Amino acid sequence: MVSFIDDHRVDYGVEPICKRLPIAPSTYHEHKARELDPDRCSKRSTRDRHLKAEIKRVWEENFEVYGARKVWCQLKRECFVVARCTVERLMRNWV
Repeated sequence: MVSFIDDHRVDYGVEPICKRLPIAPSTYHEHKARELDPDRCSKRSTRDRHLKAEIKRVWEENFEVYGARKVWCQLKRECFVVARCTVERLMRNWV
């Protein structure tokens, strides 16, 4: 929705678009503020951003054939404290 608003905000404005869509203008503005300042992000999204880089590194080092369980095991061997379900959730978006 944010990208749709970005595409049409010049023609219609943020508030009128948000009135028609099920999103509050404050939600849009907060999302844009977080894009500019990553320190405003939640602890979970900050940790996810760092974990994604490590998960991708492990996955690529193993010829992109490891699944979530093997990536999780490798991260544990490298002393990362992360749940398997978290690795699964993060890998689901791009693998």
